Amino acid sequence: MAESVLVTRGLTKRYGRTLAVNDVKLNIEKGQIYGLVGRNGAGKTTILRMVTGQTMPTAGELELFGATAPADIVKMRRRTGAMVETPGFYPYLTARENLEYYRLQRGIPGKNTVDEVLELVRLSGAGKKKFKQFSLGMKQRLGLGLALMNHPDLLLLDEPINGLDPEGIVELREILLDLNRQLMTTILISSHILSELSNVADHYGFLDKGHMLEQISAKALEEKCRACLELKVDDAPHAARVLEQKLATRDYEVLPEGVIRLYSHLAEPQNVSRALVEEGVALWSLERRGADLEDYFLSLIGGVHHA
Repeated sequence: MAESVLVTRGLTKRYGRTLAVNDVKLNIEKGQIYGLVGRNGAGKTTILRMVTGQTMPTAGELELFGATAPADIVKMRRRTGAMVETPGFYPYLTARENLEYYRLQRGIPGKNTVDEVLELVRLSGAGKKKFKQFSLGMKQRLGLGLALMNHPDLLLLDEPINGLDPEGIVELREILLDLNRQLMTTILISSHILSELSNVADHYGFLDKGHMLEQISAKALEEKCRACLELKVDDAPHAARVLEQKLATRDYEVLPEGVIRLYSHLAEPQNVSRALVEEGVALWSLERRGADLEDYFLSLIGGVHHA
């Protein structure tokens, strides 16, 4: 059984009359890259602040590395690193000087720590360049370096790719994948840039207006979003036999209420409909289906709004 790194039960946060996070349940396992998906104001940052201890929950329970008692959770936070807000770096100091300042301030041992972290975030070559001369991508990587100073087992990142150019996004993506694959760092990353999350995350939580709409693995999501021909018929078992016998395919699934998703013959809808009708199947509808991450999220939001 996989080890749970972060678990929340009924996690809730109110600000006056505003319910920012409502009864959120999470279970993030060791080695996962968990993408917390939601629009601005969905509650992503509030969840991360509760995990890091920057704000206290109104209700619910938090479990971190198996610890549930408040004093034990405080100790376990030493095993985490976070970039929830833009760190306050000094503009006239270099990357190395900024990190060395924070290393000494936080009492982090190891003279080589700063150089190791700069290597991890690909800033070893920054040399004598001052922070004020950094690009946005370099600033984000330095912020990530600060979060990695204590060699965390759990890394929490709030919108780290927001505002980055394509080159900066690719650099940050590669760094996160290296951390996960080589050091087995568990990562919780929030973003509204869904196309980029799909390049790193292996699990997702879809959040809207403080509610967790769905949690799903990347593999299961890929299956749900897989391109197909969706058929609605009067007799699904009969239609399935036709697909196998007349079209020589078993790449389909039968869903309730006479719905079949056919994953082959995508370019031949007319041949599919002809085969079914000729064999006496009443075909009520035939549509091409398939969605990317953003389409899927929007469909979830629409479902909630129209419930």
